[in-house]
Amino acid sequence: MSAEAKPAPEAIRHARADNPKMRERDLASQLGVSEADLVAAHVGEGVRRIEPRVNDLLLGLEAVGEAMALTRNDSAVHEKIGIYDKVHTGDRGAMVLGADIDLRIFPGAWAYGFAVEKRDGDEVRHSLQFFDQAGDAVHKVHLRPKSNLDAYQKLVAELLSPEQSQVVDVKPIARSTFDETESGSADELRERWSTMTDVHQFFGMLRALKLNRKQAVGMVGEDYAWRLDGEALTAMFHHAANEQIPIMCFVGNHGCIQIHSGPVTTIKPMGPWINVLDETFHLHLRLDHVREVWAVRKPTKDGHVTSLEAYGADNELIIQFFGKRHEGEGERADWRMIAENLPRVSQQTAA
Repeated sequence: MSAEAKPAPEAIRHARADNPKMRERDLASQLGVSEADLVAAHVGEGVRRIEPRVNDLLLGLEAVGEAMALTRNDSAVHEKIGIYDKVHTGDRGAMVLGADIDLRIFPGAWAYGFAVEKRDGDEVRHSLQFFDQAGDAVHKVHLRPKSNLDAYQKLVAELLSPEQSQVVDVKPIARSTFDETESGSADELRERWSTMTDVHQFFGMLRALKLNRKQAVGMVGEDYAWRLDGEALTAMFHHAANEQIPIMCFVGNHGCIQIHSGPVTTIKPMGPWINVLDETFHLHLRLDHVREVWAVRKPTKDGHVTSLEAYGADNELIIQFFGKRHEGEGERADWRMIAENLPRVSQQTAA
């Protein structure tokens, strides 16, 4: 939507006041604006613009102490409570490798930042919210009762932007896709796949063969990737919870990937959502957005590892699961047992 066609900041604020309980993302969609437009409209009224300097942000967050990290895409929301520690900075990629908050960050995608104060009765809730050039959220940091508010205010002051406009210049982001007709051959894919020694080699293989992830998974053959029944994710959650099998759960967008490593306990379906509602980990997944679920087996120097991958109607990855493991360890037998025994869809049926 062009800047001229968007509602003015004042109209956005009125809509927010008229719909105080509606989620920001839903209200923005109803108004035909991005979530960044909605937040920016409140600059000067509980919102300050901050610069999305990822490395400075991460280095300053440890002093804030306990916080809630939130990363989402259109179909999954991943929330972890913990401390931003074990930070590794970088201009092209940064990481947080703490026991609870585990992130892979791509700073080039972070375009706008805001410090938000939201009054809820007598309570004031503080958060740092970051968006990409299209105005979609890439990562949010929500303070907790135990957070150090002084350290938070110091960090906001350090990141405060001289630009305090109530308008952001959002632009659509071109997504890189590969034409089906230009994709590499199945034989070459299988040969390269079979010689992987590390799961991280997967991305280089895709680039070399001009394939996207979904194309490769569908082409490689059922000994490496097989499609699962639509109930597979729900079954996996209940098996993992009942047997307390520690899993890894990845949710991301093009600016941030957030990872949970550990058991899941409280599994609650609610309408189209399946939810994990544990003490330091919340996950909200729209099952009705999942078009296909695949089990994917990749060779490593420690033996093969198995992931569950859910794809949306756009063939983009929504969420990914592994059994919890560390570099140099083999895959957990109990996780492999779950992954290999979930109900499958035959290739003939899928076709």
